[in-house]
Amino acid sequence: MPNRLAHETSPYLLQHADNPVDWWPWSKEAFAEARRRGVPVLLSVGYSSCHWCHVMAHESFEDPDTAAVMNEHFVNVKVDREERPDVDAVYMEAVQAATGHGGWPMTVFLTPEAEPFYFGTYFPPVPRHGMPSFRQVLEGVRQAWETRREEIADAAARIVRDLANRELDYGAAQVPGAPETAQALLALTREYDARRGGFGGAPKFPPSMVLEFLLRHHARTGSEGALQMAQDTCERMARGGIYDQLGGGFARYSVDRDWVVPHFEKMLYDNALLCRVYAHLWRATGSEFARRVALETADFMVRELRTGEGGFASALDADSDDGTGRHAEGAYYVWTPRQLREALGEQDAELAARYFGVTEEGTFEHGASVLRLPQQEGMADAGRIESIRRRLFEKRAERPAPGRDDKVVAAWNGLAIAALAETGAYFDRPDLVDAATAAADLLVRVHMDEHAALCRTSKDGRPGANAGVLEDYADVAEGFLALASVTGEGVWLEFAGLLLGHVLTRFTDPETGALYDTAVDAEQLIRRPQDPTDNATPSGWTAAAGALLGYAAHTGSEAHRTAAEKALGVVRALGPRVPRYIGWGLAVAEALLDGPREVAVVGPSLDDEAAKALHRTALLGTAPGAVVACGTPGSDEFPLLAGRPLVNGEPAAYVCRDFTCDAPTTDPDRLRAALSG
Repeated sequence: MPNRLAHETSPYLLQHADNPVDWWPWSKEAFAEARRRGVPVLLSVGYSSCHWCHVMAHESFEDPDTAAVMNEHFVNVKVDREERPDVDAVYMEAVQAATGHGGWPMTVFLTPEAEPFYFGTYFPPVPRHGMPSFRQVLEGVRQAWETRREEIADAAARIVRDLANRELDYGAAQVPGAPETAQALLALTREYDARRGGFGGAPKFPPSMVLEFLLRHHARTGSEGALQMAQDTCERMARGGIYDQLGGGFARYSVDRDWVVPHFEKMLYDNALLCRVYAHLWRATGSEFARRVALETADFMVRELRTGEGGFASALDADSDDGTGRHAEGAYYVWTPRQLREALGEQDAELAARYFGVTEEGTFEHGASVLRLPQQEGMADAGRIESIRRRLFEKRAERPAPGRDDKVVAAWNGLAIAALAETGAYFDRPDLVDAATAAADLLVRVHMDEHAALCRTSKDGRPGANAGVLEDYADVAEGFLALASVTGEGVWLEFAGLLLGHVLTRFTDPETGALYDTAVDAEQLIRRPQDPTDNATPSGWTAAAGALLGYAAHTGSEAHRTAAEKALGVVRALGPRVPRYIGWGLAVAEALLDGPREVAVVGPSLDDEAAKALHRTALLGTAPGAVVACGTPGSDEFPLLAGRPLVNGEPAAYVCRDFTCDAPTTDPDRLRAALSG
């Protein structure tokens, strides 16, 4: 019999709707029930494409005996971290403070007042590797609750007080300058893996936001070292197993330092961010390899993540049916030599095995290999390789596909809109710009209410119940600003302004300019989450700073410019010390240091060929954070077009920064030089 999750919209919660556990969604009613029964709350947090979440669910939550213990002694609450990043953030902070590490599934025991007192992540069904079994944990917590409740209450209250005292020391809100970004680059150089690309050891994550900083720093300063780190990391990732060599798109991370074996789930946010990085790398270098990866990643998002309503689904699962009815990680993506022979015949299979690194012993599990590219091209006929790639892709499509989490997350769709709009513009792919526009339209129609307040998620065209958090407002505004620059449609600038109005009034501390992850009128948790550092996506704090800065450049709004500068004070404090964790903030700092530049392109019509050439040149300028407005003279679509006439009857481009403007130009080459960073 289904439990209370049966009526939820989250695919992750619905995966647990038939568990024998009497799950509750996060709600006041769940905590009221815990108070009524006098029992603690067991909070379990995960997400739909999380491999170990599935493992714990199968081992423990689907087990009737374990469920009976949970139901008798606890009120059990299941949370999708992608729907409720605020709940996830405050309890993950507690887990990390108590244990020194975190991750998902996250298991936290709470008092009926929502105060945490015992923490963990995955617990096995039997004791192993020094971990107690989940049943042992349940029994230990039950006994402690029944015999030492006052002690637990005191400990829980102390934990909440300690968390409250971890308020960010924001310091003076001084903007980061060139010395801070140079120090950040030096610190990154020390942590850089020169042999393999990327930063740190295993597991190795795509450093998307840091790569944006490196490209912008190179554009502003000419630093060859910054460009080299970005270029080599992008090359190694896209030649590794973390990149899908047949269908395009990136997996979540590599379990090894060499980018060989990925954790196979594919997330919308990774692919949106990396699509944009590779497009920007092409813009900076003209690399044909970067162009191919950007387009393949864009095509993957549209082909495999686009929903029927025009938005983009959150993720593809890591696990799928391996053909025997058993779910296995990576089953959809890996190959054995025998499978290559069945798909290609002997001769082409031999070439494919050499080219893609498929061995008899395998690079993954059970003799299977993850496809990779050789580090140097030129060892095989390109036409023959392309034929092999196409046939393997078609053969793979016959396998059972990984599950898809169909919920549309506002923030991640904002990232996808920016990536697809720019990639479509750079490579003359209007279909990609159309896909970005359709996703933006869905966000306006379904996610925004009459006050331009956002809901976090939707599914099947129905808005979810959870309010948008700071990253939703910031990333959607960023996407709308990119779409405005690409399409010349000022309505997207207007929508961005409405969203940023919420950032100024509901998410910003009026005294210091510091930002919070939840709105002032949001549900009150044990603390108000506030984190300026990047995780898998740009932090809401620095993403908001970037969008505020871009909007100020478009409109001349002093309030938005001042808010952006105040928010960037945290980058001055953290950038030189922990640059890997504040990459987006450093990228925004580069835009601030460069102006950012404001470009207005006017033509007799948007279809005029000379105007289109100037517009494209403006979009391809590498000056960090430059904003572009395109339209006809006298148009009220964009403030930057005001007072910008044609020059001798010809389309013209106007470039300004720091309250100073260059002479208008009708020559794309002169415009290119003015925007070369």
